[in-house]
Formats: sequence, structure tokens, C-alpha cells
Amino acid sequence: MVSTNFFGFILLAISSVCSRFKQTYTLEEPHCEEGMCILTKHPLTNKTEVPAVGSRYDDFVATHNIQTDDIHFVRHFFPWHRWYVSTYEKALRNECDYKGAQPYWDWTLDVRPNGKWVDSPVFDPVYGFECNGPWVETDPAYGYDVPGRTGGGCVQDGPLVNMTVRLGAFNILSGNPRCLARDLSPYFAGRYLGANLTKSVMSGGNFASFARAIEAYPDFEASSIHGDGHYGVGGLYGAMGDLYNNPSDPLFFLHHGNLDRVWWSWQAKNLNTRLYDIDGPIYYYD
Repeated sequence: MVSTNFFGFILLAISSVCSRFKQTYTLEEPHCEEGMCILTKHPLTNKTEVPAVGSRYDDFVATHNIQTDDIHFVRHFFPWHRWYVSTYEKALRNECDYKGAQPYWDWTLDVRPNGKWVDSPVFDPVYGFECNGPWVETDPAYGYDVPGRTGGGCVQDGPLVNMTVRLGAFNILSGNPRCLARDLSPYFAGRYLGANLTKSVMSGGNFASFARAIEAYPDFEASSIHGDGHYGVGGLYGAMGDLYNNPSDPLFFLHHGNLDRVWWSWQAKNLNTRLYDIDGPIYYYD
């Protein structure tokens, strides 16, 4: 299992320049096969600790699940996720012979006024990561809903159609095998993922203000580009909307690759000062 000791790598992650991410709208067939590799390799996690793990990919989902309450709305949100995405990329390279770089998804290109979120090339069933699931009515037992959601069921075609999501929902580690679900919300995507807001968060003069602008608050109406990237894809029923298990959807790594690119772009504006600038609460909204 990927290490759960996150404080030891914070300074290392801050100084890692993740400038190799490149945007791609094409999931080339060899890279798709390498992605499938990590979905089928045996897990390293001890099943007595996390009974649900069934693949190497699940190791990464389990790591995020276990640490969720320690890595969000805290000062180390950015360095932890930089380390996490980098570790996933290294696993693809070292264990699955992947030769490329971890791509990022620049969602500002897909929320332009004349574009449709659901028509984004990243959701293409042949060259992308599939689109929406069919509509599922909201269960009143939830007590809430995600505004503007449009799906909720299993993805219907593409390379991930037979993917099994095993962990969750939420912090359940015992196992709940199910399909990969998507529940796109153009409302969320259009509200906070545009170029104007992305430029706005870049204006933060120090790390604390920058990080707060990215994560904002754990509330639907007070989220920002981090949360809206998740709910814009996962909605209520999709894997990307589950705070504990959102890496279950491979789009997680493209979304966080772009968030890391935004952080690096902010750092690069004043590298001497910002490379090691970190501030904020140690504990969840302390």
C-alpha cells in the first residue's frame, strides 16, 4: 500500500516541479492498455487492513480513503496531492511500462460559453474516459442533492465500462463491488471551472489565501475549482463526488493534475518566495 505518512514528504512535494503534465484529448490505445494494467495487477495492500482491495489501482483508492479527513481543507492539501499523483504516475511507469507523463485536464477549455460540458472530448467514449451514466432519481434518504446533475448510473461504453469500484461508499473499507458511475453537473462545471475564476485564484498573494481560494468551504454553494471539478463529473451518485473514494474514477488524476498545474503556475510567478510557502490549518478546518 502507498505510504500513509504524509508529513514526511511535504517539503519534498513542494519542491518537486510538476511541469511535465501535458494536456491531452486523446487516450491513445497503448496508453489505454497501460492504464488497464494497473486495474488488473494484484494489490499490495494487506487485505486484513483493507478487505475491499482487489487491484493495484485499489491501493491508491484505499490510501486516499484512509487519509481523507487529514488531507482536505488543510495546509498540506496541495503537497499531499502532488505526491499522490506523482506516486501514481511512477507506478504506471515502473509497473506498467508507461512511457508518457501524467496528463492534466484543462477544464477551462470545456466550459466556454459556446461549449457543452457533456460534449467535452475528455468524455469521448472512444478516445476519452467515457461520458455520463443514465439518469437515476434522487433517493430522499440522502437528504440533499447536487444541483444540476444529469446522470447517476453506470458508464455505458468505452475502456472503463467493465471497471469495478470496490471501496466505499464514503469510508467503508469492507467492500461494495459496483460499476463506475458518472453524474455530470454542467451547473457546477460552468460555475467555477472557467478561465476567469482560475485567473482569480491565481491572484492570491500568499499560500494561505491561494489555497483557501482553491478549496473554499465544504459546502455546495461555497465550493471552488477543486470541489466543482469533482461534482461537475461525479454529481451525487458518481465516484468523483465521493470525497473518500473519488480516485475510483480515473478522471481524478487528470483533475488533480490540472490543480497541481495551477499551483505550480502560482508558484512560478514568484518562485523564490513561493516554492516553500505553505500556511494554513494542520487539522481539518482547525
